[in-house]
Amino acid sequence: METNGSLPGELKKIVDYLSYASVDIKLPGHEAVLDWENLFQRELESINLLIDEGINTYCKVVVLPSTSEDEIGWIASRVKQDVQKSSKLLMVLQPASPLENWAHCQSKLLGISAETGKHLDVLTIPQVHKLLGLR
Repeated sequence: METNGSLPGELKKIVDYLSYASVDIKLPGHEAVLDWENLFQRELESINLLIDEGINTYCKVVVLPSTSEDEIGWIASRVKQDVQKSSKLLMVLQPASPLENWAHCQSKLLGISAETGKHLDVLTIPQVHKLLGLR
């Protein structure tokens, strides 16, 4: 299942039906909500719930060319600190589409990945649904 992780109480109701879960983590710079800290805490609660229930779980962060290494490093360190079994968690970085926006930023993407890797196991995977033209 892919989830934004914002409703851990609802997630708890269906956890017995899951084998795998992808939980989005929004960065403060995404300006997705007014109360980012509250959203982040709910995302972490969802991740902890899934891992505690034995669900193969990873978290996913969409990164922009404007995302700083410091911001992603801070997020990764918070996830490592606040997820009790963080050794069982991967962080997937997804460079925002279109990938052409990254043409002159490859070293930045590698730096973001390296900074994340100081805290968690990390994979960098493009937004495949966008490459395939799916919604």
